[in-house]
Amino acid sequence: MDIKSMKNYLYWLYCQFELITCSYLMEPWEKLLFYTFNIAMLVTVLYTAYTFVSGHLSTAFQFFWDSFGNQHENTVSIVK
Repeated sequence: MDIKSMKNYLYWLYCQFELITCSYLMEPWEKLLFYTFNIAMLVTVLYTAYTFVSGHLSTAFQFFWDSFGNQHENTVSIVK
């Protein structure tokens, strides 16, 4: 894929985005506020996912590893 077709494709995606969000009807200052708010929300969601999901996945993997992988013997059976 050459540069010109990539540029046309990205422009087409941008036009589709404007059509879906109806932002082509907005004035420039409204677009600025709209895009700033959307980018801020996207960054917040990505940061939260990066921060908290990794911890939850680590805890879940540890739980499943302990549950199914290496089961510890019961302490009562060791005493007998």
